[in-house]
Amino acid sequence: MACAFFFDAEPLGEPGLRLHGPELELDACALCTKPLQSNSDIFMYKGDTPFCSEDCRYEQMHFDAAMARQQASARRKQQQQQAQAQPSVPAPAPVSAKADVSVAS
Repeated sequence: MACAFFFDAEPLGEPGLRLHGPELELDACALCTKPLQSNSDIFMYKGDTPFCSEDCRYEQMHFDAAMARQQASARRKQQQQQAQAQPSVPAPAPVSAKADVSVAS
């Protein structure tokens, strides 16, 4: 159920609703920049990003997910390259607690 009345707090005579500065503007869709009407549904994403339709919101969600996967892949690749560039240090041989001597593997 959409709650368009939640955003009817727009002061008369002022275009768009601004809360806490310019970071939250509900006057246009964040994806297609279509003007948002005060009497229509607004589809929010990540708390403060307005969209004119479920389709625009879904497209942004899909794009964000693809970017997150790409960034994670790049981080993994960078970590692998760093691990390969570091010289490997051999692990110490296990030591017997009783005799304080190395145990053959």
